[in-house]
Amino acid sequence: MASTAPEARHRIVILHGKDAFIRTERTRQLVESLREAHGDLDEIRFDGQTASLAAVLDEARTCGLLCPHKLVVLDNAEAFIAHEDRRRALERYAESPTQQITLLLRAPTWRPGNFDKLVAQVGLVLKCEPPAAAEATRWAMARCSKRQGCSLDLDAAELLIEKVGADLGRIDMELGKLAVLALVSIGVASSTSTIAAARITRAMVQEMVGPSREEQAWVIQESLLCGNAAAAIAKAGELIKIARAPEVMVSWAVIDLWRKIHIAAELLAAGQSESTVAKSLKLWGDSTEPLLRMARRIGSERASKAFHKAVLMDRAMKSGLAPDPLRAIECLIVDSMCEAQTI
Repeated sequence: MASTAPEARHRIVILHGKDAFIRTERTRQLVESLREAHGDLDEIRFDGQTASLAAVLDEARTCGLLCPHKLVVLDNAEAFIAHEDRRRALERYAESPTQQITLLLRAPTWRPGNFDKLVAQVGLVLKCEPPAAAEATRWAMARCSKRQGCSLDLDAAELLIEKVGADLGRIDMELGKLAVLALVSIGVASSTSTIAAARITRAMVQEMVGPSREEQAWVIQESLLCGNAAAAIAKAGELIKIARAPEVMVSWAVIDLWRKIHIAAELLAAGQSESTVAKSLKLWGDSTEPLLRMARRIGSERASKAFHKAVLMDRAMKSGLAPDPLRAIECLIVDSMCEAQTI
């Protein structure tokens, strides 16, 4: 995450963006800063979808009786500020906020406007989005050292990000499991020196962390290349229901396979060598031989029909014509395989 963080001096803070974990972390940083500066802290929370303007402003303007400072949190703030009268009222408040009170607005989506400019003069506006892979790698290593008390090797961190992406919440969860394995590997002890000696290696990440999206895609493509529709359907259900893989990723894996088979079949029919086709499609490893064998067996015409069928099914899913994503993916698998006459 970026180095800028909410501080006790900020009277109004806006945290917006899709990453709920980062919003939570920024909130924690703000609370810690406020407690360090003021001691006890009174926290009042509102839901922007149901809260009234009067209630929010009343708390934002009224100092607490028992605590020296108050934190007023407004969740779903984008829904609250969507009303013009509420937005203008908050703009007026931002021109002269109460010094003994911090107003925190949190939202997954946000429309920048004049309010942001006013807040920037007295506080902070932060976008909470997943970081780039390199930044996520650095964060994971620092987080592991600070929160888990053990080290994370650079190549292990890189593999972890490759497998789970830049989702800091998922990274943090995986680090907790890996830290336990690291401690067990050296013998659990209560001494600080023993815990500090624990390290998470690339091999541990390979063993403990689930398959990457690329690996998940290959799992379902492997079933398709074997002509086993039942196995492919079962694997799709496992990926979506158990591994929590996005439906879009599973659908993409099926369509991408038929795209490659279609191109490979046309190139082979044109007299290209298998090595040239593999290089052109950037095929590698165990997927190369079965894909080329499938392309040669079904031919360019049937491969084209299967790919076209897959694209049409994907379009139906994305247009909302297929309300059940898993059912649509099952149909995508069966229909494309039937079109190619592989089952």
